[in-house]
Amino acid sequence: MSALDASLFDASSESDVAGDSLAVAPAEGKYVYCIIRHQAPRDFGDIGIGGGARVYTVHHEDLAAVVSDTPIVIYDPTRENVLAHEFVNETVMREFTVIPMSFGTVFRSEEDVGQLLRSTYEAFTDVLEKMKDKIEFGVQIRWDRDRVVESIEQDNDEIRKLKDEITRNASSSTYFARMQLGRLIEGALEDCASRYVATVHEELKRVSVASRSNKVIGDRMIMNAAFLVNRSGEKAFDEVVKELSRRYEHLLAFKYTGPWPPYNFVNIKLKLEKAN
Repeated sequence: MSALDASLFDASSESDVAGDSLAVAPAEGKYVYCIIRHQAPRDFGDIGIGGGARVYTVHHEDLAAVVSDTPIVIYDPTRENVLAHEFVNETVMREFTVIPMSFGTVFRSEEDVGQLLRSTYEAFTDVLEKMKDKIEFGVQIRWDRDRVVESIEQDNDEIRKLKDEITRNASSSTYFARMQLGRLIEGALEDCASRYVATVHEELKRVSVASRSNKVIGDRMIMNAAFLVNRSGEKAFDEVVKELSRRYEHLLAFKYTGPWPPYNFVNIKLKLEKAN
């Protein structure tokens, strides 16, 4: 199940509001973490990037950008910086539906943040409505390849017979017989991985709004996916993940993370341009 098309928003075509000339920019700008719907000013405390800057809101009508003061710099995606960015979004999402901004989004001034909210008001409002009361969970699956191969050898008659034949005739078995066994096992592993992933997706689809598959990492990972879930369905989603983990506990290891803001289901890209 793919991500909700309507929930994806690329603001790059509307983001030239960020500044006229960075060469004459003031010493301090605004680091933007996310967008929420809220009219009253709000202070989230000294939790911002760069050593605990104060995090607060900048408003246009019923939209608010969650920001902190910052020098106008390019932030390196160090572990400390990324965790600070994520911590602010996770703190805010405890109370609000959020549109998370990309890491390192810095505006020149509060006025520029307000202009962004004005120029993209309808688009942001639409996305917030579609993401209302929805959260993201990550599910990664790694397998124990040796145990899976053992299971395949027990269940697949062709592979079991060929392996037994090679084992009984170890001294005379041919290179081609061993190559054939290897090809059969690799093909069976691919089929097995596809079945596991399809089963997990099918089960989790029943308790989620949308899903997105991401690139697997390393040889042991067979699934790396994000799921968009209604807040009211968090418990049901959690129970299904736990049941699947128990069902395949001898073969598969589940890594289950969240809740997160809907990073995989909202795409905000801002393009800063220098004026001539």
